[in-house]
Amino acid sequence: MHLLIIAPEQIPVPPILGGSVEISIHSIAHELAKKHQVTIISRHHPRYSSISRRGQLTIIRVPTGSSRTYLKEVLKATKGKTFDWIQVDNRPHYAAVIKRHFPKTPVSLFLHSLTFVKPPYASIRRCSEQLNKVDWIVANSSSLAQELSRLYPKQRNQLHKIYLGTDVARFSPKSEKARRRLRRKYRVSNKGFQILYVGRLIKRKGIPHLIRAVHLARKSIPGLKLLIAGGEQGKGFKALLKRKANTLGVPTKFLGNIPHRKIHEIYGLANCFVCPSQKHEAFGLVNVEAMASGLPVIASNIGGIKEVIQHEHNGVLIEEFRDPRAFARSIVAVAERKEWAEGLAKQARQDVIKQFSWQATAQSLADFYRLKLEAKHEKDFKETGPS
Repeated sequence: MHLLIIAPEQIPVPPILGGSVEISIHSIAHELAKKHQVTIISRHHPRYSSISRRGQLTIIRVPTGSSRTYLKEVLKATKGKTFDWIQVDNRPHYAAVIKRHFPKTPVSLFLHSLTFVKPPYASIRRCSEQLNKVDWIVANSSSLAQELSRLYPKQRNQLHKIYLGTDVARFSPKSEKARRRLRRKYRVSNKGFQILYVGRLIKRKGIPHLIRAVHLARKSIPGLKLLIAGGEQGKGFKALLKRKANTLGVPTKFLGNIPHRKIHEIYGLANCFVCPSQKHEAFGLVNVEAMASGLPVIASNIGGIKEVIQHEHNGVLIEEFRDPRAFARSIVAVAERKEWAEGLAKQARQDVIKQFSWQATAQSLADFYRLKLEAKHEKDFKETGPS
């Protein structure tokens, strides 16, 4: 197959710092390119060349600004070219326009969240019209597919689920020697039990709940400390978090916005990973990265997270995720019951290798596209006869 993947306009591929959509696009394309010809169109960035090629993977980077400008440049870059399949990530409007320009080519919309399919970013009526124009909608979890079915019941038959993954070689358990070296590098204390959060510093991620939970858990485990890695989107929230941590006496180190190419090192600093999300998570890529890294994971039982984490099998799910006391109890359990926690982490690593690697994601996607292409060719043959 020759597959075209059109990335959103905001972050380049591969991302300079982070961006789960762009990380997914680049990682999946890298795996697909081992067997197929893959072209990515992404936004321009001064650090990158306009066109880069590696084996069967080509990345074309075009000017951006407004979404209209970017889409115009995407169409210019694809003019006169042919593809077996076109995948548009996270932008229903782009997918509808691309389908209009490539009416005979299957076009899929790969959705990573609900952000661009409901208010305030999109009206239900207009988005329904856009979704109706594409051939398939790929959702990264059953939870996301169910939410899309609820919002857009007419598109239910267009939906298909494919899980995301991670680099199981790069995200792997660290030896004690490696852990000590990384803690020296990032100036993190080697004493105490380190709890890690990785993600954007925004309200919906539940970081204030985590700070409160660590405060409560420290009454039983005084050596607990908190590591927070991520950048803030709006000014003032990081300062608020720092004030809360200081007020509650929680030893907290803010590591800043770590480039994704180095984020695997951050998981090596910790003894436990906590994802305290307070609103729907379509998949939760950070949980998979932490699980692959050999950390026991405690996470909110919300959205697609429960499709990755099975309670007390490969992690801990928090039902009452709006109550910091629920997180505190599980943090204490993980810190006190070392063998149990290590068993969860070991199982988590095995499960990720089996089901949530980028190789598995790419294979599932390629199999799906190939199956649909074969069905299309068979239909075309019946309608028009041999070409």
